[in-house]
Amino acid sequence: MDRSTTRTAGAVEAPGAWKARAWAELEAARARVLGMLAGLPERVLMNQHSPLMSPLIWDVAHIANYEEQWLLRALGAPALTDPAFDAIYDAFRHPRSTRATLPLLPPEAAFAYATRVRQAVREHLMDHVPETSFEPLLADGYVFGMVAQHEQQHAETLAATLQLMTEVEYRMASTRLLPRARPVSRAPVFIPGGPVRLGTDAPWAFDNEQPSHVREVAPFLMDAHPVTNGEYQAFVESGGYEDSRWWHPKGWDFVRAERLAHPQFWLPQDGGRWLRRRFSQVEPLPADEPVQHVCWYEAEAYARWAGKRLPTEAEWEKAARGSDGVLREHPWGPEAPTPARANLGGDAWGPAPVGSHPEGVSHDGVWGLLGDVWEWTSSDFQPYAGFRAYPYREYSEVFFGDEYKVLRGGAWASAPVAVRNGFRNWDYPIRRQIFAGVRCASAV
Repeated sequence: MDRSTTRTAGAVEAPGAWKARAWAELEAARARVLGMLAGLPERVLMNQHSPLMSPLIWDVAHIANYEEQWLLRALGAPALTDPAFDAIYDAFRHPRSTRATLPLLPPEAAFAYATRVRQAVREHLMDHVPETSFEPLLADGYVFGMVAQHEQQHAETLAATLQLMTEVEYRMASTRLLPRARPVSRAPVFIPGGPVRLGTDAPWAFDNEQPSHVREVAPFLMDAHPVTNGEYQAFVESGGYEDSRWWHPKGWDFVRAERLAHPQFWLPQDGGRWLRRRFSQVEPLPADEPVQHVCWYEAEAYARWAGKRLPTEAEWEKAARGSDGVLREHPWGPEAPTPARANLGGDAWGPAPVGSHPEGVSHDGVWGLLGDVWEWTSSDFQPYAGFRAYPYREYSEVFFGDEYKVLRGGAWASAPVAVRNGFRNWDYPIRRQIFAGVRCASAV
């Protein structure tokens, strides 16, 4: 199937302040998903490549079904499918490991469904959705931003699935050239104590980022850059995976049960050389890139071995906002992310060497807080005081507790629309397939 016929980017102008942005973000997400999956055979799209991930084609139809529910039915447009169809693509009803057994739409039908939904959304957005509304779903285009971010988050999930896939060779759609790296000081950055405003009231922020509030933090030191492969290699080669002193008890049990000896996708070679598998490409391990594919237990063990610790999410946000009290939406200021400021968007297909984005340095001199790799924090995923679930409990509320750890900052596979200082990601502390790394902190 020629999926170029399913793209509608640029086909229609969307008038109005938030409508233009919403339509552009929806189309950017769709173009990315289609580009990532273009050319893959039907069997590859239908197969389950890991019990940790859905079949690729499940994500496609799930994206479309989510869009139908929120941008059509919830806004008064006619349904395109029977609501019973929703159950197949309900992420909470069916764990990832079981989704391959469902009666999934085959690829041609799934892509056609996604196209049909998007066309109906375009018509409804242009003809029936008011530019100004007191309805919470439509205020500043909130629900459209929610759906655009949702699709981009699934694009990142698709990237994780493609990294795990070994059945066929995957050719990365394109590789954007990254800026040349500059020398970065290895000295930690002093972050003065005091108030920090956590969360955000940005129009498209999710419920777990709200309400914005102030918290006090003590002075601390934050590493100037994420831990690199070369730095983490020293931990591996010093016997870090063989010494229980560095590990949380549950982490040590996990290491022994899974027989872990290094980050996922590293390949040890004779003579002390290391390779890594990046999608289908096996290449020398780049020492100056941030380490990725480490779980929370590995991140914490490294920090303890290095005589440091993981930052709390309040400390992480303090470092990102800056110590001068200015309310920055990104470490560099209010301006939107660009390739010069951060490695985001997925088209680089991997982290950049540390020191690659001097325009993205924070007020206090911390590099790379947004993009490249998600950064584990020491914090459990808990609601902020005054939290209110909106527009549905299953986005955040059902995950609150001590089972999940918070990650901050986004990765190279994260979209700019879904990355900001206040954005909170979360996952189980054993998850390694996500594009997560380490940044250390320590007390003064």
